[in-house]
Amino acid sequence: MSVLGYLIPAALLLGLLGLGAFLWALKSGQFDDLDGAAMRILIDDEKNDPPPSEQADEQEGPHESPHANKDMNDDSVRRF
Repeated sequence: MSVLGYLIPAALLLGLLGLGAFLWALKSGQFDDLDGAAMRILIDDEKNDPPPSEQADEQEGPHESPHANKDMNDDSVRRF
């Protein structure tokens, strides 16, 4: 029973801290533009970039993965 004397004030303190953090976030404008970040990800920043397939064609030389093992064939690779 004496443990409740510690747990109840601790729970109230944590609740007040959470409420204070939420009110601070409201006051500082954290929730003003909820759709802006979702729409910004869809905007293409650089309009003049060629598509990824054209970028790969412009690169010079053979490109192999640094982790590729030349002795390993497709039959020896375990597929899941």
